[in-house]
Amino acid sequence: MSRYQDLRLRPADPFHPHSRRQRSLSAVMAIVVMLGLLGSAFFRTQIVRNGEFALRADDNRFDVLPVAAPRGAIYDRNGKLVAETVTGYSLMVDPGPADSIRAWLAPVAQMLALDSAGVEDVIRRSRTSKGKPVQVVPHLSFEQVSRLEERSEPLRGLTMDRRPIRRYPAGAAVAHVVGYVLEINDRELQSKEFEGYVQGQHVGKTGIERQYERSLGGKPGAQFIEVNSRGQVLGRFAPTINEPPKPGADVRLTLDLDLQRYAHQVWPAGMRGAVVAMVPSTGEILALYSAPSYDPNLFVGGVRSQDWSALNRDPARPLLNRAVAGIYPPASTWKLATAIVGLERGVITPEYVMPVACTGGMAYAGRYSRCMKREGHGPQNLVQAIANSCNVYFYQLGIRLGLDVLAAEGTRLGFSRPTGIDIPGERTGTFPTDKKWYVNRFGWRPPPSEVMNVSIGQGPNAQTPLRMAQFFSALSGNGTARAPHLLARKDVPVETDLGLSKQTLQSVWQGMAAVVEAGGTAHAVELRRFKLYGKTGTAQNSADAKKPHAWFTGFAGPRGGDPEIVVAVVVEFGESGSRAAAPVAAQVAEYYLNKKHGFNNPPLAAEAIADPARDTVRRDSVRRN
Repeated sequence: MSRYQDLRLRPADPFHPHSRRQRSLSAVMAIVVMLGLLGSAFFRTQIVRNGEFALRADDNRFDVLPVAAPRGAIYDRNGKLVAETVTGYSLMVDPGPADSIRAWLAPVAQMLALDSAGVEDVIRRSRTSKGKPVQVVPHLSFEQVSRLEERSEPLRGLTMDRRPIRRYPAGAAVAHVVGYVLEINDRELQSKEFEGYVQGQHVGKTGIERQYERSLGGKPGAQFIEVNSRGQVLGRFAPTINEPPKPGADVRLTLDLDLQRYAHQVWPAGMRGAVVAMVPSTGEILALYSAPSYDPNLFVGGVRSQDWSALNRDPARPLLNRAVAGIYPPASTWKLATAIVGLERGVITPEYVMPVACTGGMAYAGRYSRCMKREGHGPQNLVQAIANSCNVYFYQLGIRLGLDVLAAEGTRLGFSRPTGIDIPGERTGTFPTDKKWYVNRFGWRPPPSEVMNVSIGQGPNAQTPLRMAQFFSALSGNGTARAPHLLARKDVPVETDLGLSKQTLQSVWQGMAAVVEAGGTAHAVELRRFKLYGKTGTAQNSADAKKPHAWFTGFAGPRGGDPEIVVAVVVEFGESGSRAAAPVAAQVAEYYLNKKHGFNNPPLAAEAIADPARDTVRRDSVRRN
């Protein structure tokens, strides 16, 4: 082997200067590349994407608290307050570990009547608050605010939050018509109806508060706060860099607050039912009362669990708006529908006397049906039959018309559709559209005697007090009635058109006038200064053990003038329309007419305003004129 071959085969010397130089150059190149990459990353982070990462850092450092917007005020037709926004104070606790929250609340627990269960509830809500402060007490009383502010040592982790809250001066009298507000829930946040709303925002849940939420609610503002890595609030920024809330718009109703309160005042104690009063020529709702009621102030800031449980477990169902969602057999108040169909089709005349005199009942198609007067009314014409509420007369009229005609005409008159009032929760009445309706609903064809039930407002016929008020509104004028509404507005469309002749209306009016005159079923409620027309009703229940419901529906106005108010009253288990419902309707009509025409009325009881904070709010900066 040659010398050169031997050198090629010998391993390179790692300590040879050439080898060391080569390794040094490689190391330098690697370091240069790494520094280049690191410098590039720094340049990209600090220069190119500086804004993005600064925003992320600020997002971790800063948080945004929604600032509640003052809701718009709600006024009645005369400018009286139905609902307003006032300033209240709530106590908030910062997010933190459970032990810290317990320590923060300990110094004030006794003063706030906060027991261990209440403290644990605050801790539970804090875990799901996503780093936001949690409400401890929704409304602080004036005494509590004063004691908290006068403490010599600062309270760690606790802040008093000044915020607008709702107030309902008339309390339970307006509960079902105005509704209440509560914090928006997850289901509502995901719905299109509340698109754009944020967690923690309070929204209308029922009544006018819900119907006109978009107008009343306003737009919440934003308050920027600085937090640490645990989400604890370190400080709040100056008001100049916060986003102020936009107050909601005011709403004016057709409601007469004095009349609404009066209906609440004269309602029979312990009884359930409803009152609807409206202007017949315009469809304006004057009063919409449901009993039993509740105080909507209980819901302000969040209803207490014991209050919510009591309202839902109450067998009287105080949360149900019976005026628009309670459905009852209309009973004899519906006889006027049978009468106008008979008159318009020429089956009877006002003077015509039915061939079968009333002896307390009559038999037809294998069935014997009774009249309300066991000894009978004797021979009856239409006016007498309306005044005496004679079943036997209307049995015969229904038989002559036939079930198909009554079903078709009742449907045309509106008894199987809602009125479309601008308040949530209206229920559609039940009424047979034809004989097939019975098959589809019950699985059997109606017997011939079924027409007797329908002709007197019984059977599968159930209506809301609002629908019956709407029907009588049409009867009180030219046979048409505009859509019932609570928001004061113009150009209201016609909702009901009975298609009646003037002669038919006059005949029905004669019968309704006789109801409240001597010998009529409601003769005891005749008004002194004004003329009242009406119809009583006693509706049988599906539950045999229960007493029948009592009805009175009618209209009133100056003697010789046009009717100015329609009133429908139903008293559950009231037994007699003349004794239970008619006096309430007469008092409501007389109160409104006295007020309108300058006569004195009995004084209203003082308003008892319950404050859910447990007795104080400050009526100051957020109320607007």
